[in-house]
Amino acid sequence: MNKYFLYSFMILLFSYKATAQIKDSVLKKTVAIPKDYIAQIDVVYTKVKDWEGRADLYLAPKASTPTPIIINIHGGGWKSGTKESQGGFNSFFKAGFAVANMEYRLSGQATAPAAVEDTRCMLIYLIKNAKQLNIDPNKIIIMGGSAGGHLALMGGLLANNHRFDTNCNGVENVKVAAIIDKYGIADVWDWTFGPEHKSSSPKLWLSNYINDEDFIKSVSPIFLVTKNSPPIFIVHGDADPTVPYQQSVDLYNKLQKLGVKSQFMTVSGGLHGKFSKEKNEEINVAILQFIAALDSFK
Repeated sequence: MNKYFLYSFMILLFSYKATAQIKDSVLKKTVAIPKDYIAQIDVVYTKVKDWEGRADLYLAPKASTPTPIIINIHGGGWKSGTKESQGGFNSFFKAGFAVANMEYRLSGQATAPAAVEDTRCMLIYLIKNAKQLNIDPNKIIIMGGSAGGHLALMGGLLANNHRFDTNCNGVENVKVAAIIDKYGIADVWDWTFGPEHKSSSPKLWLSNYINDEDFIKSVSPIFLVTKNSPPIFIVHGDADPTVPYQQSVDLYNKLQKLGVKSQFMTVSGGLHGKFSKEKNEEINVAILQFIAALDSFK
């Protein structure tokens, strides 16, 4: 029995060390920044009990005028993913953008609407600290992929609806210049119960709200769109096996119907964000062109 216990303990210890090593390797991943930028890593943008929401900020503090900024939100079905897994910001740095690469509470830490609350807190933090960070609060772009796309949509579409701002009060003029939605979930109800639902993620995230249709609609971006919504750029692969392509089609159709400035880029044969390097470069160019055409950037 003692030998068995020792053997089991050694396996557990080895597994723990292996996991820790993997985590450390992820945590040590860095983003290459221009020489006139600085990196502020693990900045605490909000606190909820003993949890600290952290973001990596890549800023141009000596720029002659306040810079625009991209909020980047990772995906993972609200249950996995890290900010350290994110990169590919070079095209935005070259265009003069600062970047806020954020983390949020995953469903194993806190279920809905926690991730939405954290997204709003990130946005509000940047607005409150715009002068100190040398960023332009009128040129905030919020961007994410998959669940991150959903959170980007929520963060921007809520505007001055403070329903999910309970952890970050005190700012009335909450707005974004545009939303970049990469294959995000637009209709949480449909993704949970619709004919094409294929993931357990929404039920895990919704938890006690799983049968609350009104709540689910309140965290579904497609139900928040109005004629006054910010401009939205959407990209989605038409062969996505995880988040149905139709979700983005329906969102875009509603945006067009209401007259919201929007652009929809379909990746023919594209899966769930697994696009080629060349396609990702093409997407980044299209995103920057979309942003450059906005009134606030002219």
